[in-house]
Amino acid sequence: MTKNLSIRDVPDDLVDLVKERAAKNHRSTRGELLAIIEEAVRRPARLTPHDLLMRARRLGLKTEGDSVEIVREMRDERYGG
Repeated sequence: MTKNLSIRDVPDDLVDLVKERAAKNHRSTRGELLAIIEEAVRRPARLTPHDLLMRARRLGLKTEGDSVEIVREMRDERYGG
């Protein structure tokens, strides 16, 4: 089953931007709006680096060593330093 949505008083410049985006994506304005809404609500939220770090800490994830030391070792192996 489908429903109708309506948005009133949309600024002209925003309407123009949606129409331009629709044209670039070879879609109708309706199709573009539906794609924008679907992407916004179905796609998992993007994590900030801070959010990712907090999740890793809550899970108790650890690295095998200090990342700075690992990078230095890899650089030294590569460039003979």
